[in-house]
Amino acid sequence: WTTISPSPLTQPGCATNLPTGSITADPAASMPSAVKIPKTNAARLLEGLHIPFSLHRADVDEDDLSAVSMARKLGAEPERVFKTLVARGDKSGVLMACIPAAAELDLKALAAASGNKHAEMVPLKEVRPLTGYIRGGCSPLAGKKVYPVFIDQSAAAHDHIYVSAGLRGVQLQLRPGDLLRAAHGTYAPLIRSAD
Repeated sequence: WTTISPSPLTQPGCATNLPTGSITADPAASMPSAVKIPKTNAARLLEGLHIPFSLHRADVDEDDLSAVSMARKLGAEPERVFKTLVARGDKSGVLMACIPAAAELDLKALAAASGNKHAEMVPLKEVRPLTGYIRGGCSPLAGKKVYPVFIDQSAAAHDHIYVSAGLRGVQLQLRPGDLLRAAHGTYAPLIRSAD
């Protein structure tokens, strides 16, 4: 077994020294700690790669599936909770972008990072047939097909980040470099600036 981090995690709901593949219930989710968190294909992929991670669960509000809401429920800063968006480039086809919860995707930046002239968001009705995931539970890992994954470069500034585990209300916490490796991803500047 390996631990998630040599340094303690300080966020509420984050356990320290978790063995690879540890599953923890998040106290902020107002559920008993004995509630079993379902293991997802994304978690199985990480286990197979021997990448340390933890699973965290939070209540799902069907009226607010935003990543900012998830960050609040996890007790984590929105800059550490990454949402996965599905886009399509004019040359490469479908691709995924992971950006911080409160950020807005810069489609021009995504196009440039992915070698496309243009990129556009995939219509919501196409997300599940393409990825196997639904809105609010889209993971950059272990989808129906393997697509190029681009992760906003801000992820590298954090010891650990959260991404969807592939189910609504279930998040993976892992090191950004480990996500990059597992997704065969690329860091790139992907978010719109505030100006």
